[in-house]
Amino acid sequence: MEQHVDPSRPFSAELIERNGWKEVVLCDRLTGTSATIIPSAGAILNQFEVMHQGQLLNIIDGLKDADDWKMNFTNGFKSAKLSPFVCRLHRSSYTWEGKRYTADKFLLNGHAIHGLVYDAVHEIEFLTASAFMAECKFFYRYTGDYPGYPFAFDMNIRYRLEDSNRLTITTTVHNRSEHVIPIADGWHPYFKLGTTIDTATLQINSREQIEFNQELLPTGNVLRDEKWHTARSLKGEKLDNCFKLKMDEPLPHCTFRDETVGLQLFIYPESGYPYLQVYTPDHRKSIALENLSSPPDSFNNQIGLIKLGPLDSHTFSTRFRIASTSEINDGQ
Repeated sequence: MEQHVDPSRPFSAELIERNGWKEVVLCDRLTGTSATIIPSAGAILNQFEVMHQGQLLNIIDGLKDADDWKMNFTNGFKSAKLSPFVCRLHRSSYTWEGKRYTADKFLLNGHAIHGLVYDAVHEIEFLTASAFMAECKFFYRYTGDYPGYPFAFDMNIRYRLEDSNRLTITTTVHNRSEHVIPIADGWHPYFKLGTTIDTATLQINSREQIEFNQELLPTGNVLRDEKWHTARSLKGEKLDNCFKLKMDEPLPHCTFRDETVGLQLFIYPESGYPYLQVYTPDHRKSIALENLSSPPDSFNNQIGLIKLGPLDSHTFSTRFRIASTSEINDGQ
């Protein structure tokens, strides 16, 4: 892989070694905004920094370094790629085309969680920068050698940083098997604006919530829920819920805002991510806002499940944008 850094360009894309691992850094040199991705740790977004009130502020609750990732990554799965299933898989098992499979790579309360590729090492296909953007692309080949999911696929992940603090993340999954395979996809980033989410508000472009049972698995029912359709304080709110987005309504589909800090985050998922899982950890320092292609346990309940044909591909994309709270969202 070749990389060229042109100091005359306002954007840059670099591969650097620090914190015990290799990091890809996309940067807008005019504003100081940058995104840091870790290829060896599932191509996670570990930092998204903006200049605010004269200081760089990282809005991602990420990992400190390679040692922190090795020791603590499964404690929260910060920024993890969720694939080929998202969130929980009931009792770690599912049936596909008449055969029963068990996918138990990581268990929580008896259920498999967060898929199989959260710790995958990704190859860097390219880094590029221009006057308008910085971009990188990663590649991972899943060979299908794990008995719980014996279906080969390729995965490409592309990050693009543009002006106005816009970061787009696009995942493409390509079925390399000769059979139809089940696929779900998502991300698990934790966002922080201030020292606590209790000073922030949340707004979700949704009027429906997926009903969960006591094990946080969908019951098959959809509940009418307009509680978060308008901005609402997160103080005292405890969430581990999945919302069905109104994809036909104006963007953004999620706004996380903290007036005490003066910043807000807009999330603009495309049609491949029609669900948003929201989780508030007990420490209240950050909030997980998870773009998902399906609700949890879709391998069993079939809700939103993608049945990907032989040699077919499917693309999932979402965009994050950071802005001052004084700025009116323009839908971009």
